[in-house]
Amino acid sequence: QLHLVESGGGLVQSGGSLRLSCAASGITAHLYTIAWFRQAPGKEREGVACISDDGGITNYADSVKGRFTISKDNEKITVYLQMNSLTPEDTAVYYCAAGGLVQNQCVLDPSYYGMDYWGTGTQVTVAF
Repeated sequence: QLHLVESGGGLVQSGGSLRLSCAASGITAHLYTIAWFRQAPGKEREGVACISDDGGITNYADSVKGRFTISKDNEKITVYLQMNSLTPEDTAVYYCAAGGLVQNQCVLDPSYYGMDYWGTGTQVTVAF
């Protein structure tokens, strides 16, 4: 059974930084592609970034390229999302999810991540 736990959210001023963590546990946890998604009130869940099981493949949403960096500690089976230059538009609940590669790419479409492979989320609020 795969278990994902997000942490690191909070309140930050515009222009500030946060680092989110997604700790994965379970016998096969190290085999999964991990993705970060976010959902703001009244909006659809959107993909932010993802990383393959070995960390060699990454993908970012255009809205976060150059500001966010995804990385993985394979020993701890933890995926990090370093978020810099935050703006109020980044305010959302951030979730991590586990899945697989699609045609050797990690995808940012939530439908590719099974409903049993999501964390419960961490709130990120960016103040003006």
